[in-house]
Amino acid sequence: MALNRRDIIQLASLIEERRDALLDEIRREVARGRDESYAEVAGATHDAGDEALADMVADLANAEVTRDLGEVRGLDAALRRIADGNFGICVDCGSDIPLARLQAQPGAARCIECQARHEKTYRH
Repeated sequence: MALNRRDIIQLASLIEERRDALLDEIRREVARGRDESYAEVAGATHDAGDEALADMVADLANAEVTRDLGEVRGLDAALRRIADGNFGICVDCGSDIPLARLQAQPGAARCIECQARHEKTYRH
């Protein structure tokens, strides 16, 4: 069943809210990374354990920012699909994406079956 105008407006609002929250989180994480130097995290005395921990903390922060940026890109793509009139239509098979899926994952570009196939194909 195709989405009605009210559904699209509500989902667009969810997308905007999530996008804003992610951008705030990214800004905070990047600012924190700038404020925390490697030396502060590793400590004054350099030992291999402290350096490994500092590397892990930096890597985790980078991974979180990368993940969040990927989600922001997906939400931006969803907003473009709304503007183009293609929102709620699977980009792979062209079938309607169920409203329940879009409410749970407003940036979803694929129906569940196509998403599962996509994840299996591009697992790496």
